Amino acid sequence: MADVIDDKIKNYRTAPFDARFPNTNQTRNCFQNYLDFHRCNKALSSKGQDTSPCEWYQRVYQSLCPMSWVERWNGQIEDGSFAGKI
Repeated sequence: MADVIDDKIKNYRTAPFDARFPNTNQTRNCFQNYLDFHRCNKALSSKGQDTSPCEWYQRVYQSLCPMSWVERWNGQIEDGSFAGKI
């Protein structure tokens, strides 16, 4: 299973189609993958497990989200004022 995930990560080019977000506007897709990355990191690191499967979410949100949004969200997480549930 881990080999399959590692292979997909290595061959990753851009965000794949996600049926939850069929429209052209990918803002929700961007935000959801950002949340999923941080939730995955939090869940796996609290259990002491390897967080490398979370890298997929990070690559997806980095390809979809403008960097200014990501920087703002990271600042809000540090300040404790982020609106999303992580």
